[in-house]
Amino acid sequence: MKTALTSLLLLAAFLGASTPRPAEAPADALLVLSKTDQTLAIVNPATLQVIARVPVGNDPHEVIASSDGKFAYVSNYGSGAYNTLAVVDLVAQKALPSIDLGALRGPHGLTFAGGKVWFTAEAARAIGSYDPATHNVDWIFGTGQNRTHMIYVWPDLKRIVTTNVSSATVSIIEKAIGGGPGRGGPPLAMQASPERDTPDKARGGTGTPQNPPPPGRGGPQGAPGGDWNQTVIPVRSGAEGFDVSPDGKEIWVANAGDGSISIINVATKSVTQTLAADARGANRLKFTPDGKRVLVAGQAGPNGAALTVIDATTREIIKRINVGRGAAGIVMQPDGVRAFVACSPDNNVAVVNLVTLEVVGRIDAGGNPDGVAWATRH
Repeated sequence: MKTALTSLLLLAAFLGASTPRPAEAPADALLVLSKTDQTLAIVNPATLQVIARVPVGNDPHEVIASSDGKFAYVSNYGSGAYNTLAVVDLVAQKALPSIDLGALRGPHGLTFAGGKVWFTAEAARAIGSYDPATHNVDWIFGTGQNRTHMIYVWPDLKRIVTTNVSSATVSIIEKAIGGGPGRGGPPLAMQASPERDTPDKARGGTGTPQNPPPPGRGGPQGAPGGDWNQTVIPVRSGAEGFDVSPDGKEIWVANAGDGSISIINVATKSVTQTLAADARGANRLKFTPDGKRVLVAGQAGPNGAALTVIDATTREIIKRINVGRGAAGIVMQPDGVRAFVACSPDNNVAVVNLVTLEVVGRIDAGGNPDGVAWATRH
């Protein structure tokens, strides 16, 4: 009997030792979506190795991390066929229950601000915000524009920018001065405070805010209720990817139709310059963290380059980089040393040295990579 028990214990120890444990997620992680595999790859940026692949549902297009770096949110797009956001626990490296957006179909662009997930809904011609603490879409704004695609929210939550691909416009949506709380927004008790941005608090909790705003204050930093005004700015055909300059003064928009770049002055809400960048199929655009350069992703032209680098001050093209047959999502390493560019047709992510402007590595993160993001765990 003693011998049999000893054998069982030894066998259990052997099996436990031989079963690989998932690698611990690094404090800084690169997130890459594979549209073919329908997975989110969690990548160690130091080694460029994939440490986990998590299923994220149908047609994943964009990904964003929560401000504490513990959760990722993924838009299930389908050109309006789908209406969910996938949720991934980045620490446990597992999928959580998805978010049903109801009639807000075709979610695409994502950002995370003020403890909330902000998203576009192309088929609904709208944008909205989702509060992870209360499980609610707590604010919706109809743009009335065709294919509202990407989104950026100012840190103070009082200004939002979206691109509208088929309307060839950019929407600047601003909170009206003096707009009273609750006029067009959710009940005050349902508005989230910035520190409550994690699903784990909501999924096992009551959904009651820990620090509800005082009556009449309109919630933290004045959002999301109140009145909002929209300025629609015409740009060029296929306005899709865009970025706001680090100083917040300009919006640069990539126009896929003719490969041009529209530069919008935020203060005047008008196009001040259109660059003939000849960035074929331009679909994504990102500033470097120092604001000195702009990277534009698109299709490889006659010279074989799918990534265009522009000097943000002189507006001149610095270099065209041959990253592959085509480029999509771009994310900058926070220290400004590298950029990660999803090369969808070539099924890899190019690592670009931002000092030398050369491709210095490749990441196999799954077939047809697209959306990329950076997560820093706090």
